Amino acid sequence: MTSSHLTLMEVEALARSAHEGQTDKAGRPYAEHLAAVAEGVRVRGGSAEQQAAAWLHDAIEDDALTPAWLAGAALPQPVKEMVLALTKHPGEPVEQYTARILATPGARLVKEADLAHNADPARLSVLDGPTRERLSVKYAYVRSLLGLTAP
Repeated sequence: MTSSHLTLMEVEALARSAHEGQTDKAGRPYAEHLAAVAEGVRVRGGSAEQQAAAWLHDAIEDDALTPAWLAGAALPQPVKEMVLALTKHPGEPVEQYTARILATPGARLVKEADLAHNADPARLSVLDGPTRERLSVKYAYVRSLLGLTAP
């Protein structure tokens, strides 16, 4: 990312601030999930742009930031495109969502890291049985649609 764009540290600080007070399904601070996904992208060899997209991947979907904010943000266009690709739309079929991810350069790796953290047995273990099972099936299906092997 160039000097005219936000640095990765600035994107992280922005994402942490935007999601302040939000928690995940297990009741943990949402920023923990974002940090895990960004780290998952990094260890999978992802670029700084993919890591930035990881920090922001749920920001619009969770109403932490607006599409208008993203459009005007000092971010490289590929980061904006990945964030938009990773943003689920209400009522959108999962097949359409995953097709958009596959059509957007860099987005599949971010989603792979997201799914890996979401499916982490330690995270799932604190959920009730029916929720854990429902999410496990959902994540496996999304992985299959994206052509990803086991986590």
